[in-house]
Parts: sequence; C-alpha cells; structure tokens
Amino acid sequence: MSMTTIAILAAFAVYLVVLIAVGFWSMGKTENADDYFLGGRALSGPVAALSAQASDMSGWLLMGLPGSVYALGTGQAWIAIGLGLGTIANWLLIAKPLRRYTIVANNSMPLPEFFGNRYHDEKKNLLGVSSVIIVIFFLVYTASALASGGKLFNSVFRINYHTALLIGAIVILIYTFAGGFLAVCTTDFIQGTLMLIALLVVPILAWGYVSGSFNDLLTESGVTSAHFLSLTYNGDEPIKAVDVISNLAWGLGYCGMPHILVRFMAIKDEKELKKSSVIAIVWVVISLTLAVVIGLLGRAFLMPEILGETAGSASAESVFIEMIQKVFIEYLPLAFIGGLFLCGILAAIMSTADSQLLVCSSAVSKDIYKDIMNQRAKVDKVLNLGRLTTVIVALLAIVIAWDPNSSIMNLVSNAWAGLGSAFGPLVVMSLFWRRTNLPGAIAGLVSGALTVIVWDYIPLVGGQTLGTVTGLYSLVLGFAISLLCIVIVSLLTKEPDQYVLDTFDDYKNYRE
Repeated sequence: MSMTTIAILAAFAVYLVVLIAVGFWSMGKTENADDYFLGGRALSGPVAALSAQASDMSGWLLMGLPGSVYALGTGQAWIAIGLGLGTIANWLLIAKPLRRYTIVANNSMPLPEFFGNRYHDEKKNLLGVSSVIIVIFFLVYTASALASGGKLFNSVFRINYHTALLIGAIVILIYTFAGGFLAVCTTDFIQGTLMLIALLVVPILAWGYVSGSFNDLLTESGVTSAHFLSLTYNGDEPIKAVDVISNLAWGLGYCGMPHILVRFMAIKDEKELKKSSVIAIVWVVISLTLAVVIGLLGRAFLMPEILGETAGSASAESVFIEMIQKVFIEYLPLAFIGGLFLCGILAAIMSTADSQLLVCSSAVSKDIYKDIMNQRAKVDKVLNLGRLTTVIVALLAIVIAWDPNSSIMNLVSNAWAGLGSAFGPLVVMSLFWRRTNLPGAIAGLVSGALTVIVWDYIPLVGGQTLGTVTGLYSLVLGFAISLLCIVIVSLLTKEPDQYVLDTFDDYKNYRE
C-alpha cells in the first residue's frame, strides 16, 4: 500500500470517527421518541439549514450533476435551476407555515402525524397511507445512497464493492442508531460544511492548472464549445421543451420531501428560521453553481483524457474525484487534505442516507406501530423499536443495493417523483386551502403515488414505460393529478368538521 493511499485512508478514518463520536454524544441527549425523531424542536438556524440541504443533495451534487454537465454541457444545468428555485420557494413559502401548523396541530412531529392531526383523522387512515408511501419510496432511496457510498469506496480504494457497501452502511447505522435526529442533523451540518468547502476550493485550484484558452481546450476535447456552453443544447442536439419542463419540475418535489420538511418542524423558533432560510438559500445557490462549474472546468482540466471515452478511464460521474486526485493526491504532502475533500463526496452520500433511514424508522415504529397498532405503547418501547427498525431498514436497503450495476440515478429519480407527487400537493393545500378535507387528502396521496408507479414502472407501450416513451418526468404528471384529485374530491365531499376549520384559523392567527 502506497503512502498516498495511507494518507487518504487516514483522512477517511478521522472523518468517520468524528461522525460516530457525534452519534454517541447525541445519544446522551436523547431520552425519548420525541428527541429521537425530532430532536425536541431545538435545532439552531445554521444546523437546520445545512442539515436540510446536505440531506437533500446526496452524491448527486458532487457526482451526478458534474458528470452530466461534463458529458453533455451546460444544457444539463436545467435540473440545477429547478432544484435551486424549488429550494428557495420551499424555505420562503413552506417553512414558516408548516412549522406553525405542526405546533398548533397538537405539536405534530413527522409529516404523517401532521396530516392525521390536520384532518382530525380518528381512524388513522391518512396516517397509515402516508407511512406506507414513505416506507416504499424511502427504502429504495436509502438503498441508492448506500450504493453510491459503496461505489465511492470502490473507486478510490479499489475495495470490493460489497465490502465498501457494508463499511459505509455500518458507520451510518451506528450514529443514526445511537443519536437519532440530533445526531443526523449535527453530522449533516458537518457534512454540509465539508461539501461546500470542497466545492469552493477544488475548482479554484483546478483553474490554476488550466493553461490556454478555455474554448480552445473544449474544442480539443471533442466538443463544440458554443454548444457545450449553451443552455439550449444537450451535447450537439438542441434541447427539447419536454426536457426543460422535466428538469425544472424537480423543484416541485421539495415541498413533499419528509426528510427536508421535518427540519422545518424542528427549528427552535422563528428567529432561527429566518437565519436558516438565508443560510440554506445561499448554500444551495453556491453549491449548485459550483457543481456545474466543476463539470465544465473538468472537461478542460482533465485533457487529454476524456472520462467515459478514453480506454480504461473512469465514468463521467467521477469527474470531481479525478480532479481532486490530480490536484492533491499526486503530491504526498497534500494527500491527507485531498482525502478530506474526497470525504466531501462521502458526506453528500451519507447525509442523505442517514436522513432517509431515520424517516423510514419513524414511519414504521412511531406512525404505524404506536399511532395505529398500539396507541398505549410506552415511550421507552417506541424509542427501542425505532432503533430496531433503523437496523432492519438498513439491512433491507443493503439487500436492494447489493447489485453493483443497479442504476442509482433512476432509483433516486423515481423515489423523488413518488414522494413529491404524493406529499407535495397535499402539503401545499393543507397550508393554504381551508376547504381541503380528509377524503381529498387521501385521494391526493394515493393518486400521486400510483401515477408515478404506473408511469415509471409498468411497461404499457411496446414493452416500455410511459416515462421512457414520452420523456416526461413522472413528477410533472403525478403532481398535477394529485393536486386535481385533492381539489375535486374535497369539493364533491362533505366540508371539514368545525374542529378542523377552527384549527386552521388558529394556525393562521398563530404568533410566537
């Protein structure tokens, strides 16, 4: 083993030990299920902001987005624009109302409980449907994140994929199992900071290595620079309207992501919420912009090698890894620092996996078991069951991720669409339309989830899915159908009872 590899391993070891230490520190502050799943509504502004954004972006920010821009050009940035706009809208329009309503609605904790309290669902039907949807889509989502971690370790250290998968999963499991929500948010804060530093430093240093005209280097690398730098082209092909619509539609998913929305509920007060909004918006704008820059710069910086085309080269999604290795890893004194920046990629992956793991655990142990099956369950039993469920969900996710050839991006895309279509419209209507009722809420959840399943998974046209044939992202259709079902069913059925209407009015008049 070379000294460079030892230095990188040391950086990874230090990083992983810090995360585990945070988990056990958080364990001492976790006394009940409320603390474990929501941190007792005690998050500070900076922690909530970076935790929400880090848990959102995953390895896609440092691998998927730069890789697609590297391969096809600036036209791939539309998805970043959609996510940026979605993040801004989520913090400015959803965060404060959702936090207020969850307090008024019996201090609701995760999203399914909020829905149940919002619509006074005494039979727990809404809670059950919400929890099942979360488990279905988040289990696959968690698996995709674990697979990303396995592929990172495999790429950097040449460790067997399955061994790498288990290492990453075990570390995530340890600190999530021990400290719950507080551990996840604290580690996500560390990870979000590391991601941002890596995004800022690496492209600046790489730019210093680029000599000659940027356009000339792009031409030498086999691309037409005018097209490569144009938002209206994907490679050498003019971008289609359906592609722009589909990519921008990713932003709709934000208002339906339980692992992001729970951060809004857990913020300490509205003063901290204002801090969070500013920090989160600045973070996401800078991060998405730099991720696109890395893809563009990487094409010139890595010349004459072209990832994905040069024999024996890594895939385009490894552009950030390759840049770090060329800037830092080739020089032994800088290898440890380069290893820490590689940890930034691991941070992006782990910060999403831990949040998804916790949301799944909460849906099973708290929402399904305590609130539906055994409402008299003791607090300690729910907490212990939550930790046990965390382990079980992690094991199931490992099984799903066991195939090293599984398509991570497709799994992420489908899970994002399913959660966004099912929960997004209902969150919006719950906060802003007083007339929304229980039947409308259930119709919205079911129709949104089923639309994505039919659109993305069932081959209805010549052995292909409707998503493949049309090129339209399922979130566009799923969100629209769910929204229509909520409105139509709510208007065709009995209006909400007086308790629901009074609670809505209390929420609108709520002030801290």
